[in-house]
Amino acid sequence: MEQKIIEVNGLRKEYGDFVAVENLNFSIGKGEIFGIVGPNGAGKTTTLKMLGGLIRPSRGNIAMKGLDMSRDSVEIKSFLGFLPEESPLYEGMSVDDYLIFFAELYGVGKSEAKKRIRNLLFDLSLNADGKRIGDLSKGMKRKVAIARSLINDPDILIYDEPASGLDPMTSRYITDYVRSLKKAGKTVIFTAHNLYQVESLCDNILIMKNGTEIIQGTAEHIRQEYGKIQYRLEFRVDNLAGYGLAEVKQVNGDYVIVTDDIDIVNNTTKWVAARGGDIVEMRTIVPSLEDIFLSIMGIELFAD
Repeated sequence: MEQKIIEVNGLRKEYGDFVAVENLNFSIGKGEIFGIVGPNGAGKTTTLKMLGGLIRPSRGNIAMKGLDMSRDSVEIKSFLGFLPEESPLYEGMSVDDYLIFFAELYGVGKSEAKKRIRNLLFDLSLNADGKRIGDLSKGMKRKVAIARSLINDPDILIYDEPASGLDPMTSRYITDYVRSLKKAGKTVIFTAHNLYQVESLCDNILIMKNGTEIIQGTAEHIRQEYGKIQYRLEFRVDNLAGYGLAEVKQVNGDYVIVTDDIDIVNNTTKWVAARGGDIVEMRTIVPSLEDIFLSIMGIELFAD
């Protein structure tokens, strides 16, 4: 049976009359990447803060490696790495001094800390050259924040929008780096607005709206539950007289139907063949996680 390193049961957080998170339940296996997605205000950051021990749940339980967050938060934080979406750094310090400072807070010896810092800067392709943090680019600062989250060699990483606001090249690099953390045996929980990134990275995904779960599972499970496979058939005939199987559009002189009914596709191909026409193209349209997410959020999608 797969080892579950994180167990969350009945998690709720309220601020006065406002309920930010309501009745979340999920478990995460060791070495798994778990993504949490949802629109702004869905409760993602609040959930991560509860998982990181930064705020207390109003109700419910969080267990990590068999320890209860309500009783053992200090011990749990010793094997956690947390990266908030907005991560202020001590901009007057050099990168090395900054990371040494945080290593000391975790009780990492100076010799071991220097070794870890050297390895982290190499792995992150971060050539600081003694620069002050304030002199670094936004992407380099984000890499420093990631290095800080790893300085205690944590088993569990909680990342809120790790690639937020970065250029495409740096964002891609950080995505690949998160994937490498999984290979190193780390368990990663993260939020992101880039649904392609989530789909390519995550073993399991939780979609939230208004503080509650909409669905969770693998991308394939979510696709099966909410995604509707469609078929696009493009064909050529002299005229459409007698055709009434589906709505037809005209594209570049050809006729196109888009349907989720495979019988309509089959009957249309027979109809075209009987009239001496040609099938130009037939393809299956598999919805992406982004398509499904937008549909769940109530945004209508139209296939061309």
